[in-house]
Amino acid sequence: MRTLYHLWLSPFCRKIRIVLEEKQIKFQLKAEGVWNRRKDFLAINPAGEVPVLIEPDGTALSGSSVIFEYLEEIGGDPTLLGKNSMQRAETRRLVDWFDRKFNLEVTEKLVGEKFIKRFLEIGEPNSESVRAGHNNIHIHLDYINYLIERRHWLAGDIMTIADLAAAAHLSTIDYIGSVPWSDHEIAKNWYARIKSRPSFRKILKDRIPGAPPPKNYSDLDF
Repeated sequence: MRTLYHLWLSPFCRKIRIVLEEKQIKFQLKAEGVWNRRKDFLAINPAGEVPVLIEPDGTALSGSSVIFEYLEEIGGDPTLLGKNSMQRAETRRLVDWFDRKFNLEVTEKLVGEKFIKRFLEIGEPNSESVRAGHNNIHIHLDYINYLIERRHWLAGDIMTIADLAAAAHLSTIDYIGSVPWSDHEIAKNWYARIKSRPSFRKILKDRIPGAPPPKNYSDLDF
């Protein structure tokens, strides 16, 4: 069986977990405290980062984009990249948007500052960064609104990895109660569609000891 090394609040790990579930590929989870720089894990991935997917033959794949492209090739239907070259290009553009731009402007500033710093006891949150994250998330949710007003899913007429990447990031921020859903009804309804999928259920059951999410985190009718 495949093994996925992960962290609970890593959107990149969550994205791969959802992909594995969507493609009905069996796997087991192993949490890896990357800050410990464990020697055995560094031997698997010298970068010391998650996600890392271990194949049944022991081959290690690291990096969420690399792992996704691999799973898309071997996993069969449903395709999560797109039906044609133009849609695949748009899907990849949006994955880059959320995994790079959204992560830098929102996820790191909210989850990183408000939760990870406290969890690892590495200092107080930077109030300026937190304030910027709260401002920036409105811009990105407005962009989701814009896309969904024109398309059924973010990249077109079918759900793709673009939707899963965006939802993975938002789910980590939702865990700490920092998504202003009431100001962005269209984005909220889009997220509810993904949130209700069977592939998302296990993520909604994640709980970090001593830091429970708000009540509406796992509520499908939030």
